[in-house]
Amino acid sequence: MSEKRRPFLLGLTGSIGMGKSTTAQMFVDLGCAVWDADAAVHRLYHVGGAAVAPLAEVLPEAIEDGAVSRERLKAMISADAAVLKTIERIVHPLVAQDRAAFIQNATAEILVFDIPLLFETGGDGAMDAVACVKVAPDIQRARVLARGTMSEAQFEQILAKQMPIAEKIARSDYVVHTDTLDQARVQVEKIVNTIKEGADHA
Repeated sequence: MSEKRRPFLLGLTGSIGMGKSTTAQMFVDLGCAVWDADAAVHRLYHVGGAAVAPLAEVLPEAIEDGAVSRERLKAMISADAAVLKTIERIVHPLVAQDRAAFIQNATAEILVFDIPLLFETGGDGAMDAVACVKVAPDIQRARVLARGTMSEAQFEQILAKQMPIAEKIARSDYVVHTDTLDQARVQVEKIVNTIKEGADHA
């Protein structure tokens, strides 16, 4: 019986409001499997999630109705920056396990990893290639503020924590411009075809 072929691991990153989730769905539409870092954390924090018990031991006030409250965690981190290190020490290994299980069980030829802080956390080292989504700064700002979930000051704070988009692009193998859906879709198709052609010749 032939051995299972190793899938191609593609990191997908970009700054907030640049269309990463929409782009990830385009990869799904083309038969790729997508692992979403934020969704993994949501699973871990949910009732019965793997992060609930260990966080309850060290940060019991973060638990609400049997789940980890992200709002409470945010408030605790604001009050004491050291709390973030405690959370990361518990959650990062669990996220890595979730990702490893996804790779183990996936059957698609190309696996896409939707990770906002891919470069900031050094996750790009585990990828075969990286695609970065990009949009003009004014469109980015308008998209984020239109969601109504954060103020302009909060948006600026998030931007300040993220690596500048120009640096992310310089370190990426592919760039997806998401000014329009059609434009993004054409580029995603091109990336998938390029990877598949390369895999056929590998």
